[in-house]
Amino acid sequence: MSYAYDDQNIFAKILRGEIPNTTVLETEHSLAFRDLYPQAPTHVLVIPKGAYVSYDHFATEASEAEIVDYTRAIAEVCRLEGVTLTAGEGFRMISNAGSHGVQEVPHLHVHILGGRPLGRMLAKA
Repeated sequence: MSYAYDDQNIFAKILRGEIPNTTVLETEHSLAFRDLYPQAPTHVLVIPKGAYVSYDHFATEASEAEIVDYTRAIAEVCRLEGVTLTAGEGFRMISNAGSHGVQEVPHLHVHILGGRPLGRMLAKA
């Protein structure tokens, strides 16, 4: 399978410093920032700095260092935001992929949402 990465997507522009963001955490391989249109009291996006379209693309092609950094960055964002199970009441982590997943930006990202009960994610069709 081929993953076509569009280097003009909004997250690529954020990584290049062309668009400002409200950074929550930056590591060697990852960037976390506040969503412009938060859907919960905590709504942070976490993206790898590499050109990956989706999680399966990332898991297949990223280096071990990138994978570990990204995974730990997600955990650190949850800790910083106080939504871990030890500090809060939990969180939801969402990553959409492709048209069926309603992915709007073709750069891997996870949404960390928390700070209130979020309800069910999907209703039965």
